Amino acid sequence: MSTSSLPVLLVTVILLIAMMGICVWAKKLTFPAALTAGLIGFFVFAGIGETGILMLVTFFILGVSATAHKKQLKAKYHPEILDNNGRNAGQVFANGGVAGLTGILAIVDHHHSDLYVLMAAASLASALADTLSSELGMVYGRRFYNILTFKREANGLDGVVSLEGTLIGTCGASVIGLIYAGFDKMSLIVIGAGILGNLTDSILGATFERKNYMSNDVVNFLNTLVASLLAIMVYYIFNFP
Repeated sequence: MSTSSLPVLLVTVILLIAMMGICVWAKKLTFPAALTAGLIGFFVFAGIGETGILMLVTFFILGVSATAHKKQLKAKYHPEILDNNGRNAGQVFANGGVAGLTGILAIVDHHHSDLYVLMAAASLASALADTLSSELGMVYGRRFYNILTFKREANGLDGVVSLEGTLIGTCGASVIGLIYAGFDKMSLIVIGAGILGNLTDSILGATFERKNYMSNDVVNFLNTLVASLLAIMVYYIFNFP
């Protein structure tokens, strides 16, 4: 790391600490969750840079906003969401852990940092798509279907999707894609990976999570991991520059 970048890193660390404090005070995150988020943010910035931290902050702001939106209505399907203790460390790592790990890889293997940025972007596109489609689809969805059987099922069940929720999730993935690469073909990789990662979440929810073989945190981590790996596969298969 160059000497000129040290002040920027210091300012970023101060801002991360401030955000951690605000989130704990506002009961958006528990204290361990805030520490986890701070570490993820540090590694993302140190390894991936300003674009990485912007994608991460965008995911956090939109995710928190979607979670808080019409909370009382969503409590009809998930009464536990009225618990106001905030997200725990496991939930934070499940959504941002892959991005944090790619940040560490970018620090260690800086010659391939561009690929790790792509992986981080795809993972956050999937995380945001999943969060928005779940939280807002529950509110604005009209017809709900099992992702595997396409049979009508109740709103709020694992693996149940709606057209409205899926479209909202696609918008979320597109936001991350645009931050990553603007109106460039590389953003399409991120958007596509984010959409497929979100669908993976629903499939895992309809199978393993519904049968209690996997927790929601594991499902969320896997959907972000799948998205990041899909992005790399597409990158190499189609020989993107």
